[in-house]
Amino acid sequence: MKNIITVGEAMGLFVADEVGSLDSVSKFTKYSAGAEMNVAIGVSRLGFGSYYVTRFGNDPLGKYIKSVLERENVKTDYVYFSDEDVTGFQLKEKVLEGDPSVSNYRKGSAGSKLGKEMVGNIDFGKVDHMHLSGVFLSLTEHTKEVSYHFASEAKKNNIPTTFDPNLRPKLWRSKEEMIETTNDLAVKCDIVMPGLSEGEILTGYKTPEEVANFYLSKGVKCVIIKLGEAGAYYQEKDSEGVYVKGFKVDKIIDTVGAGDGFAVGVISGIVEGTTLEDAVRRGNAVGAIQLMSPSDNEGLPTKAQLLDFIKE
Repeated sequence: MKNIITVGEAMGLFVADEVGSLDSVSKFTKYSAGAEMNVAIGVSRLGFGSYYVTRFGNDPLGKYIKSVLERENVKTDYVYFSDEDVTGFQLKEKVLEGDPSVSNYRKGSAGSKLGKEMVGNIDFGKVDHMHLSGVFLSLTEHTKEVSYHFASEAKKNNIPTTFDPNLRPKLWRSKEEMIETTNDLAVKCDIVMPGLSEGEILTGYKTPEEVANFYLSKGVKCVIIKLGEAGAYYQEKDSEGVYVKGFKVDKIIDTVGAGDGFAVGVISGIVEGTTLEDAVRRGNAVGAIQLMSPSDNEGLPTKAQLLDFIKE
């Protein structure tokens, strides 16, 4: 079994049961959230060995999320607990269309204090693929150091690495720092997967071709750009770019987590050894499937469900 590893902060997620502003809603349903956790769960459902590195408070919410990981067969060998810090959480609106409003309560959380000294026991020798995200990179100096440590270990161990910029401007001290640091880590990875609007922010270019060439010129092996319902564009070094059509869905319930679903599909194809076009097509499919779920990760498909969706 091929093993995939990712690192990030998982949080509790409370989704409103009724439409309305968060201050007016009285009932919520509990889930779990976190960009990297979504990827860890997604690749596990597709049949891969999935290692998730994170840190929780030794509290009911942290224990609940760990139980979710275990239920999803995500390996928790590198899940750490703190008696001093708490597990972060989010409140998310229920909407009928568009992007829901999300309120975060994560400052000073256990996950944001996961430091390099805490992850020295990880055996990268048994890892076949690594996935990194700009969300974890943005939280604190601790998480930035861990992100760079993982990228370095990937190079040492010849582990192919995908990077999703996953920009969260509110988590950075400035736009300039966000762009500089995100790009610095991106060029240390093999495959960079921004959304087109993210690519414009990070590079100053507007077209998929220009954004791709920016990263390819800096040594990245492949750039895959998410184009929403239009699908995606990918380009490898010294090759022509390719557009891959997206999948239409009847009803979009929630857009949150679709980008993480895209990463799940792409990674699964890469690790299986499919063509890059098929891997990107899988990414489009998983992203579309996730649009039809109210939580960040509960809609992620099994291998059979994914193949059936693509076939239909």
